[in-house]
Amino acid sequence: MRDVLDELLAVWRSGGTAGLSTVVRTMSSAPREPGAAMVVAPDGSVAGSVSGGCVEGAVYETATDVVTSGTPELQRYGVSDDDAFSIGLTCGGTIDIFTEPVSRNTFPQLQAVADDIAAHRAVAVATVIVHPDARRLGHRLIITPDSVDGSVGSPRADAAVLDDARGLLAAGRSAVLTYGPDGQRQDAGMEVFVASHAPRPRMLVFGAIDFASALAQQGAFLGYRVTVCDARPVFATAARFPAAEDVVVDWPHRYLTEQAEQGAIDERTAICVLTHDPKFDVPVLQVALRLTGPSVPGYIGVMGSRRTHDDRIDRLKEAGVTEAELARLASPIGLDLGARTPEETAVSIAAEIIARRWGGRGEPLSRTAGRIHHEA
Repeated sequence: MRDVLDELLAVWRSGGTAGLSTVVRTMSSAPREPGAAMVVAPDGSVAGSVSGGCVEGAVYETATDVVTSGTPELQRYGVSDDDAFSIGLTCGGTIDIFTEPVSRNTFPQLQAVADDIAAHRAVAVATVIVHPDARRLGHRLIITPDSVDGSVGSPRADAAVLDDARGLLAAGRSAVLTYGPDGQRQDAGMEVFVASHAPRPRMLVFGAIDFASALAQQGAFLGYRVTVCDARPVFATAARFPAAEDVVVDWPHRYLTEQAEQGAIDERTAICVLTHDPKFDVPVLQVALRLTGPSVPGYIGVMGSRRTHDDRIDRLKEAGVTEAELARLASPIGLDLGARTPEETAVSIAAEIIARRWGGRGEPLSRTAGRIHHEA
């Protein structure tokens, strides 16, 4: 929903009703992840995508019907031998799509959810997508770490969904939960899709150089909240890094330490050290490589030549960094794409971050076999 929130809010604020179609479950090599959404506005305009184009026509028709009837629908789409190119997933896989009418009446909390997302506050939307009583379809809970609003139909069901949804929200995961019709555990009949809107992952770029500007653009394109940090105020300016949400003038190791102490670093954080100067990169890498528990970042990379890499490793060892800690370091940073320019180098760094996140090997797909999409 995040990708279509502006278009959905525009209809909601005008007092109209939009058709919202959301991918709630995927199987095999489906093209979009759970949470991908498409909005059909009252004027017939469309925003977003649920399949990259495979079944959008059929989903569009469902959305317009749902707005007219007022009754949500759950549809399953897979490969169809008869008409795969009209309403089937030509790329394979299976997706379940829940389509519902969204208006001020059906989703009164939408503005509050949008405010939380905009402020980078964690919020989850738990929506009933299957129930023997059709009147319960579309009922929802709005869940934050310390509040809850709405209902999925009964106090017992609310309590069960709230407990499980908070766990998913803490992990940043979206999933379908199954219960009995009244929230009974280890039973079936009611299915609830929990869409977790955790704060966007962070990319911390240390070193206000031209490569950092290109990397900030690439990081923002991938959905990261990008921060550029450098101790030199003449270089660390917002004008030089328009794609970064924050440009901080501070010593990199001090800033990273403060962020970790504030709980602002987690497994989704990518740390990229581009300073090219031992007095900057060695201290900040000491901090980054020694982070523990929930503050361990998912990626730590540092730029430099092979000779610079060898010298840096020696300096880190002299500073007491262990072999196990050094094993977390991507150095030299990026995949071997033959990159030359800052923009090409930024692509190689982004490619390595993606590969490490999803378990990719960085090889041409034409030389591999098996599934294209990796699990996290």
